[in-house]
Amino acid sequence: MLRTILIGTCVLIQGTFVRALPDGRIAVRVGSNEFMGKPVNPAS
Repeated sequence: MLRTILIGTCVLIQGTFVRALPDGRIAVRVGSNEFMGKPVNPAS
């Protein structure tokens, strides 16, 4: 499942969902890299 996360104030990364973290952030994988950030809600 593809998910989008926000890193910092204006950097968005879209990748494959890896796991949810206890502090509300999620981890996504892009290639061999894993990034953690705040999930972006889908647009209505």
